[in-house]
Amino acid sequence: MTQIKICGIRRFEDIEYLNKLKPEYAGFIFANSIRRIDVRAASSLLENLNNDIKKVGVFVNEEIDKVHNIASLLKLDVLQFHGDETQEYINNFRNYIVWKAIRIKDKSDLVKAMKYHVDGILFDSKIESAYGGTGKKFNWDLLKDSNVNCTTILAGGINADNVLVAIDKVKPDIIDVSSGVEKNGFKDFNLMKDIIEKVRGVF
Repeated sequence: MTQIKICGIRRFEDIEYLNKLKPEYAGFIFANSIRRIDVRAASSLLENLNNDIKKVGVFVNEEIDKVHNIASLLKLDVLQFHGDETQEYINNFRNYIVWKAIRIKDKSDLVKAMKYHVDGILFDSKIESAYGGTGKKFNWDLLKDSNVNCTTILAGGINADNVLVAIDKVKPDIIDVSSGVEKNGFKDFNLMKDIIEKVRGVF
């Protein structure tokens, strides 16, 4: 069954929603973003998160030592690198599950995914002015022959209206949603519930 990651968690209300709906992953962004959260606030929120929900830290071109410090302090389960990180950089985090984001615009971008030896590849839309969280989808047909030999995570403009099409076309291991479950810039319980129920086949 396709798993679910809700990304951009930053309020106590979000934690309450997660604990009720129990997606498999919750993402906390420690990079420049409208959904950025500082470490102290994240620590406070995580004290209340259900232990069954895996904690994902999202980083963009961050200093290696800083990533290690945050990951250790918050006991993160997964490190998601969403910038221009190289394999050499990623090799510094062998004790963690690592996902590398690849921004897709055309077939040539898929070549980059094959260069990484990581636990998961996250496919996101390629917008020149942003590293992620744009709410824009890309042409999912590009991933038909991706042949990635690891966990695949699909992000970029996914919502309750298109999530089943996304799963049918791409067959990802994990669906990553952020703006697609927001109303007026904040996570919305009913939107989260709707997409999770659709993914899990509870209509």
